[in-house]
Amino acid sequence: MNASLLAPARMTVEEFLAWAETQPGDDRWELVDGEVVTMVGDRVRHNLVKAAVYLALSDAVRSAGLPCPVFTDGVGARVDQRTLRIPDASVQCGAPADPESTTLEPTIVVEGTSRSTDRDDTGQKFAEYFTVPSVQHYLVVRAERGIVLHHRRGADGEIRSRFVRDGTLLLNPPGFSDEVARLLDPAAR
Repeated sequence: MNASLLAPARMTVEEFLAWAETQPGDDRWELVDGEVVTMVGDRVRHNLVKAAVYLALSDAVRSAGLPCPVFTDGVGARVDQRTLRIPDASVQCGAPADPESTTLEPTIVVEGTSRSTDRDDTGQKFAEYFTVPSVQHYLVVRAERGIVLHHRRGADGEIRSRFVRDGTLLLNPPGFSDEVARLLDPAAR
């Protein structure tokens, strides 16, 4: 069912969250500039990449002994009063996550990109995620190209970006690392 037929024309994040809780079915949405946007289902490749990212981040956080929960898609990152994004994976460090909340304050956000999402993932979402004060790293996983685009907030607040194809990816803060291959390929486990 088309979300635009069900939702008010424009909403705040609070209105959106209340509206989404009343909707039947398993549809998923984001709120972008006050408008409800339906999220399409995953292709198999995208779903496998999301699973690999979640497992790799979970293993790395656990190995580092950090009290940082790792989330799959479904939990939102509030960008502003009219935008709530649902990253493919995220890590929240610092304040504990409220188990009843549908939003969090992520330290790391991850999007697995595809041909249809690449422009938003590397453009609009890049700009939006770094307006969230808690975000220190934004990873764009381009599995089909064998690249992770790593954006990080420096101590001076400047955003630095680099392409990573192999080796170890350092995510500090919060203070852990992982092999790039584990993020790119579910078979690299």
